[in-house]
Amino acid sequence: MARLARLALTPEEVERLTGELGVILDHAGDVSALELGDVEPTAHPLPLVNVLRADEVRPTLDRDEVLAAAPDAEDGRFRVPRILDAP
Repeated sequence: MARLARLALTPEEVERLTGELGVILDHAGDVSALELGDVEPTAHPLPLVNVLRADEVRPTLDRDEVLAAAPDAEDGRFRVPRILDAP
């Protein structure tokens, strides 16, 4: 398996990892032996709820006030350095 994954392992590492892989495969076998026919498939073991706050319309900052505090502004927008070589 290490050769297929192109891992350069020492003989000692191969010996140690062989034992660890055996334990993992034994555990996978234990899980496979469980009777799970009546268990619903799940994506997560716990029920999840949306943790975001509710959308509410609130007053915002004044655009001119915000742009006045910006290091550089142009045409009612923040001016930032070009980072891409696009035209």
